[in-house]
Amino acid sequence: MPEHEDGEPSEGSDVPRPEPLRTFFRIDEVRREDGRVRYIGESYVPERTLLRKLVPKFRDAGYDVDFEAVDGGHVVVATPFDSGRDGIPWVNVAMFAATVLSTLFVGAYGWYYVGWEEIAANPLVMLRAWPFTAAVLGVLMTHELGHYAAGRYHGVDVSLPYVIPFVFPFGTLGAIIRMRGRMPSRKALFDIGVAGPIAGLVATVVVTAIGLSLDPIRVPAEIANASETMIRFNNPPLLGIIADLLGQPTAYEDPALSAHPVVIGGWVGMFFTLLNLLPVGQLDGGHMVRAMVGPRQETIAALVPGALLSIAGYLYFWRGFGLDQSVGLWAFWGVFALVIAFNGPADPADEERLGWPRLAVGIGTFAVGALCFLLVPIEVVSA
Repeated sequence: MPEHEDGEPSEGSDVPRPEPLRTFFRIDEVRREDGRVRYIGESYVPERTLLRKLVPKFRDAGYDVDFEAVDGGHVVVATPFDSGRDGIPWVNVAMFAATVLSTLFVGAYGWYYVGWEEIAANPLVMLRAWPFTAAVLGVLMTHELGHYAAGRYHGVDVSLPYVIPFVFPFGTLGAIIRMRGRMPSRKALFDIGVAGPIAGLVATVVVTAIGLSLDPIRVPAEIANASETMIRFNNPPLLGIIADLLGQPTAYEDPALSAHPVVIGGWVGMFFTLLNLLPVGQLDGGHMVRAMVGPRQETIAALVPGALLSIAGYLYFWRGFGLDQSVGLWAFWGVFALVIAFNGPADPADEERLGWPRLAVGIGTFAVGALCFLLVPIEVVSA
C-alpha cells in the first residue's frame, strides 16, 4: 500500500521499524501525521522500559520518540529531528537583531548618558554603547550556546537561542532555547543542563574582569549632582572576589565617576545564572537536580517557592524593606517558581544514575552559583 498523509494508514518502506519496537510493541496500525509516524497498538512492557529500549534505536534512525496512552491501547510517536528546522531561523535572527537594538539604546541612554535629543537627532550615536551590548549579549548567548552544543552532542533536538528584547535596565529579558522530544538519559539531561551555567559563568568572569580593568566613565554634572531616585545594583560576592583579585574598585568616591558599563554585563551574567540555577521546573537547576537525584527532585523543587517567599517576607517584615528593595523581586520569583514547579523538569528515558565526576561538577556549579546570591540585589534609592 502506498504512503498517505493526514492520518491515513501507511506501509511505506521509509517508516522506521527498529527491532525493539517489533519485540516489545504489538503494531496494529501505522499512520503518518504532519511528518510524524504514529504506531498504534499495545506495549508488552511498562512505558519507561519501552522508551528505554526504543530511544537509542530511533535516534540512530533520526527520530525522537514518545509514548501516548489512549483508550484501548498505546501509541508510539516518532518525530524526525529535522522537522521544522529547515532554512534560515528567521525568528531567532529577528529577535537577536531587535535585542541588539534594544541593548544599544538602553546602554547609550541609561549607562553612557547619551541624551534622548542626541539619539533622536542621530541614532548612530547609540553605537557608543556597543561594549555594553557585547557584554550583555555575550554572557547570555554563551550560556545558551553551551546548552545548544551539549544538546547537539547528545543528539537532542534543540533550537538555536531566542533572545528576548526589552527596555530598562538591561535591554533584554534574557535568552532561551527549546528542547523537543524525549530526553534520552539522566547523563544527557545533566550535561545539557549544566553546560549553560558553566559556559555562562566563564563568560561572566571574563566580562567582569574586562569591565573592571577599563577606565570608569564620567557622569554628566547635571546627573551626578541631581537629587532623584535611581536604581542601585548591589555587588554579589563573586563580583567582589573578582575585583579584589584584580585590585580594582567597583565604585568611586567621586560621584562624577562610575564603573564602566561592561561591568554590568558581568552583573547580568551573575544574576541570570543565579535564577537559572534554582532547582525547580524547566530551569537549569531543575534539570541538573533531576539528573543528580532522580524523581526525588520534586521534593526539593517543592521547597523553592517557600524559600523565595520567605526571603521576601524576611526583608519586608524583619528588615523593613519595601517592594522596590528586592521584596517584590523575590515575591515574584516565588510565585513564578510555584507555577513552573508543576511542569517539572524533563523526564529522561534512561534512569541510570550519574557517576561521581558529574555529581562533583554539579555540586561545584551550584557552589559557584551561590556566590552570585545576595539578599538585596536591586533597590531603588534616593540620590
